[in-house]
Parts: sequence; structure tokens; C-alpha cells
Amino acid sequence: MVCHKQKQLEEMVIEAKKHTNKGKVADYIPALKEANPSVLALSIFDGAEFCFTAGDSQELFTLQSISKVLALALAIIDCGEDEVFSKVGMEPTGDPFNSISRLETQVPNKPLNPMINAGALVVSYLIKGDSPEHKLERLLELIRKMTGNDTISYNKEVASSEYLSADLNRALAYFLKQHHIIEGEIEDLLQYYTKQCAIELTCHDLAKIGFVIANEGKGFDRNEIIIPVKVARLVKTFMVTCGMYNASGEFAIKVGIPAKSGVSGGILGAVPNRLGIGIYGPSLDEKGNSVAGMKLLELLSDSFELSIF
Repeated sequence: MVCHKQKQLEEMVIEAKKHTNKGKVADYIPALKEANPSVLALSIFDGAEFCFTAGDSQELFTLQSISKVLALALAIIDCGEDEVFSKVGMEPTGDPFNSISRLETQVPNKPLNPMINAGALVVSYLIKGDSPEHKLERLLELIRKMTGNDTISYNKEVASSEYLSADLNRALAYFLKQHHIIEGEIEDLLQYYTKQCAIELTCHDLAKIGFVIANEGKGFDRNEIIIPVKVARLVKTFMVTCGMYNASGEFAIKVGIPAKSGVSGGILGAVPNRLGIGIYGPSLDEKGNSVAGMKLLELLSDSFELSIF
């Protein structure tokens, strides 16, 4: 469907790129401040070949909050739905992704969903592993299997920068420990979590991840099950309800594609039973989403009727 529309897609990328000057790169993580705000890259994958790529689609960037989707899948595989959702809720929130206020008023004091930082810390705690390194290697194994790229690893500079500036996440984790939502050494958890967020890949890789999620956990040959069907459906649902921070409702109306963003500027898209989409545009709006990436997804959805609603 998309393969025959390359010129139209190129025009959409050019149009969306005009919006990069309306945002700014993330600066609260020092290593992310170095990104070029004018970059916009896109890959679309249909399971056989890349139908379309635009911009510097081979440029590396870190997953940041997009990793929450993959960590959630692994935690459910490891522990089952009942245990995971006994410790983290399923409800969207209008609060910022790093807010602590709702934890204080919520009874019980568990995070509202796995896509906010508090919820992601709980999910990361639940992933099985003897050490932070073991947990990370297990998540990397899943990502490498989804992408077919055995070279994917994490960016040590970004991970270190995140760890050294993780005071708010540290506060969230200690609050959760005080209320017995998580246990164990907080610094071990933060060592793992910051490396999880610093996993580095390209738009090509991200589009392949989107394809697996879009196609109910099946690999590129549509026979191998990489993620159980129910798990793929669960994470896809969270992408719809919570994936774009507190802009998720507006995004569902305007775009209608299951998606998850990260403050590096990445956006993962999964059009059910059809396509995986990977976007990188580090200029962010005030809610932490790629300005040009959001515009590009809106144009794609309108032009090719990709909305699931």
C-alpha cells in the first residue's frame, strides 16, 4: 500500500520537518542535549522489505521511554499478568510522565500505568535476572530477536548521564520501596533502568519492532512467535491509551495508531496486522513528544487511513 506512494511520503516528510523549530531537544539528560533538532527520519516495515525510508534513517538514537513497551512485554512473560498488574495499574493519567504526586494520593500506592516512570520502574524491577547486567542482557536478547539485529546494545555515555541525573527516578523508586511495591537495592534497579533507556538503535530497527507488535508477536516470516499473542495485544493497548505521555487522548483522535514515544525523539508505531513504523526527530514539544514526528504520523494516518478507530 505504502510502497507505491514514495513521492507523496517524501513530501510529507518535508512538510513535517518544517515543524522541528517549534520544539527543543531534551536537556534534563545532559547527553541528549547534543542531538541535532532539525533531524527527521522515518522507516516503514511491512514484514518483507522496507517500503519507505526518509532522512537519516540509519542514525542511532536511544529508546528512552519506548523501552517501557518492551520491558512490559518481558515482565509479563516472566511473571504473568496477575503479578504485574497487582503492582502497577492500567489507567491513563493526565499527569507528567515523571510525576510523583499521584503516587501519594493513590490507594494502594501503586503507579497508574506502566508507561509513566514510576510504573516503568516497577516493571523493570519485575524482570527476572540475577543482576542488572543479566536483566539487561535478557531485554537485549528480546530486542535483537525482534529486529534481527544482533549488534544492538546500549549507549554507555547516555546511560551514565541518565544515572548521574536520576534523582527524581531515585525518589520515585524509594517511595515505591517504602510502600512495598518494589523490594531490593534501589541503586541496582537504577543501574538497570538507565541502561534499558539507553538501548540504542535505528529507525529501521524500531520499525521492525513495531511490525512484531502490530502482527500479534509474530516474526518477519509470520510463523515464529516472538511475543505471545496476548502480551502483544496488551502492550499495543497501552500504547493507545498511555503511549504518548499526557497527549495520548489527543493523539488517538488525530492519528489513531498505537504508538510510544521517548524523549530522545523516537516514536514507535504499530498499525495492527499491517505495518511497523519507526520515527526519529529529537525536537520535542512541551509534553516530551517529537514535534515533527507527531505531525508526520498525523499526515500518514490521514493520507493512508491508518487509524484503528
